Amino acid sequence: MKQSLHLRLGQQLTMTPQLQQAIKLLQMSTLDLQQEIQQVLDSNIMLEINEEENNHHHPETITTSESNSDYSESYTSEGSQTNIPDELPIDSSWEDIYEAVLVPGISNPETIEFESQRSNEATLLDHLLWQLELTIFSERDHAIAIAIIDSVNDEGYLSNTPEDIFQGLQSQFVDLELDEVIAVLHRVQQFDPSGVAAIDLSDCLKLQLLQLPESTPYREQALLVVTRYLKLLATHEQSKLVRKLGVSERQLDDIVSLIRTLDPKPGERIQSSSSEYVIPDVYVSKQNDVWQVNLNQDIAPKLRINPFYSALIKRADSSKDNVCMKDHLQEAKWFIKNLHNRNDTLLRVARCIVEKQTGFLEHGSIAMKPMVLRDIAEVLELHESTISRVTTQKFMHTPNGIVEFKHFFSSHVSREGGGECSSTAIRAFIKELIDTENQAKPLSDKKIADFLQEKGINVARRTIAKYREAMFISSSSQRKRLF
Repeated sequence: MKQSLHLRLGQQLTMTPQLQQAIKLLQMSTLDLQQEIQQVLDSNIMLEINEEENNHHHPETITTSESNSDYSESYTSEGSQTNIPDELPIDSSWEDIYEAVLVPGISNPETIEFESQRSNEATLLDHLLWQLELTIFSERDHAIAIAIIDSVNDEGYLSNTPEDIFQGLQSQFVDLELDEVIAVLHRVQQFDPSGVAAIDLSDCLKLQLLQLPESTPYREQALLVVTRYLKLLATHEQSKLVRKLGVSERQLDDIVSLIRTLDPKPGERIQSSSSEYVIPDVYVSKQNDVWQVNLNQDIAPKLRINPFYSALIKRADSSKDNVCMKDHLQEAKWFIKNLHNRNDTLLRVARCIVEKQTGFLEHGSIAMKPMVLRDIAEVLELHESTISRVTTQKFMHTPNGIVEFKHFFSSHVSREGGGECSSTAIRAFIKELIDTENQAKPLSDKKIADFLQEKGINVARRTIAKYREAMFISSSSQRKRLF
């Protein structure tokens, strides 16, 4: 094998650390951005929060709302920034230039952040085990009850049959019988919530009806429906139910009304879910018949260069501390500039969306216009990937509620007389038609397609079915209500 030297020309796309940070900030959500800002504040001595009011900025203060001006500070000594480069080598990264700085408090295991502590969420399993400890059971029955409760899913139903639970306990109790498991199951089924540990829907509704007072009107007839004629009730076969039960149509309405008061998923009443809060990035309001778009000033604090530390930088001093402060100063300047560019791009995109989707702000989703990322990119002279990053996990506060930027982008369907209609508007049309339909004679997908055809919107029946299923709306036969 012979060694040799070869020359080869080529092009390779690389990103500078500044561009990497700009892209990272651009695609961050509001919560992620707040965490990133706090982390940078903890790790960079040159950055601090500007406590002054927005309308009384110090002339040397740099904030996120300033224009793209020269980010220089009069507090620094003469020539203190002479040796700080404006750009870093393209094949470098933050770790190659700056030393990793530990965030205060993270390395200390004894540090307690009370703001981050949250109480334990209530679960159905904990609720059932709590009731189990308050109920008198023998040691044997207690073990059987634990096995039964362990097989209860979040909706309150048994994920295993009593026979499966019996087989799983045979290795623990040799002389165990199936009747013992069923007897303990009946006791567990008396726990709160009513209908828990049911085998199926019929059993769940039956348990809830049995716990009602015997004097409850139509209780016995309702028990007969949920145990024997539940399929007829699901298919809305009124005539067959009247004949099977031997009741009038009015009495059948009262029976069905009683059944509708029951909970088909009792476990979800106990199973708590964590609340997710959405913080809007921009606010849209109408002032003097003109739609105004403003950034949410509360999502990020105003930042500036710390004048005390920047004044400590000495000219032509290559000591370790001085070099470290110069690096921190340059990093702080880049961060403030990238943060400003993020807010500026976000505001430009939001204003462009509002200009194109004024109909949505005035009349709701039914007036949404078709729009894709390219439409915004061409107006703002940005790349589609940039628009995609800006609109991801960003939210807009509008008169119609808080909506994600992505909600304004949708495909289109052609009209007979020319023009296009947004798929979001078509979904709104479908929902409006179904909400106002006669429940005794619900609209089929074909009728909805014909109705939209009369309005000049060319939509096939299968497209209507796809949109309807995407909105979790049942078919016409399942929506039919005769009583």
